Amino acid sequence: MEAQRAQDIAFSSDMVNVTYNGESVYIEHVDETSGTATIHPLNNPEQKQSVPVDSLQEQ
Repeated sequence: MEAQRAQDIAFSSDMVNVTYNGESVYIEHVDETSGTATIHPLNNPEQKQSVPVDSLQEQ
């Protein structure tokens, strides 16, 4: 996924299905400069992690 698309999803009011390593995740924040996104699994909001944006998949 490109950083701009991840940013669009993060700010969207629509629920877009995004996965990281096969697990559905929520994008909290995108840092376009570093190409990373702060995400958490849908079923575990406490498990935040920073990952490369290009490792996210839109379903």
